[in-house]
Amino acid sequence: MDLDALVEKASAILDDAAEPFLAGHRADSAVRKKGNDFATDVDLAIERQVVAALTEATGIGVHGEEFGGEDVDSEWVWVLDPVDGTFNYAAGSPMTGILLGLLHDGEPVAGLTWLPFTGQRYTAVAGGPLVKNGVPQPPLAPVGLGDALIGAGSFSADARGLYPGRYRIAVLENLSRVCSRLRMHGSTGLDLAYVADGILGAAISFGGHVWDHAAGVALVQAAGGMVTNLAGEPWTPSSRSALAAAPTTHAEILEILRGTGTPEDY
Repeated sequence: MDLDALVEKASAILDDAAEPFLAGHRADSAVRKKGNDFATDVDLAIERQVVAALTEATGIGVHGEEFGGEDVDSEWVWVLDPVDGTFNYAAGSPMTGILLGLLHDGEPVAGLTWLPFTGQRYTAVAGGPLVKNGVPQPPLAPVGLGDALIGAGSFSADARGLYPGRYRIAVLENLSRVCSRLRMHGSTGLDLAYVADGILGAAISFGGHVWDHAAGVALVQAAGGMVTNLAGEPWTPSSRSALAAAPTTHAEILEILRGTGTPEDY
């Protein structure tokens, strides 16, 4: 596969999708999902539009957040989140975007993250570099935790599940003692793109949806960063969490996570 050609085609498709994305800001909930999660009409419409266009232009199937589709274990598959940060989007926040990753045998080999409200378009293919608004970027430079902003996923303190709220609070408490500032943007894809761009020194995702991670993992890796789960194991499409950072920062945060204990302790 010519990855650069595929990204060029996919970029044009996401550019087309950015128009209805911008027009639908503050869209109401259309589909109630699990718990208090929901999708807007814009999520559904953009997924249909992008899936049809990608399939026709590239011949590669798509796995989308809203409708599923191609198996993520397929040899080649696009992974799409049509509106990442849906709560932000519905509320009118600009911290939201369109995420598209390409997996080859489970490995992220290309990523595209479109942030239409801030005018930022990130692309990358395996081997780098990260490309921002068409301009190749330098590899990530080492950054000390004391100078780093760290992005973290949002949550309820009373939440249970794989990563209970009290565990997340303990992680953030320990990180807050050593990092410059914590940031909670409410968009995993944005956090990962900002790690790749060097805006954030690291990002922690306590969630496990492949459509939230695939594009950003490709961006971070192309920029010279590392992405694992919170146990330090290599990221895969079945990972239930993600830790993204430049290598030295990643190692420092992993030590803090280990010192915090396991989620089962909470």
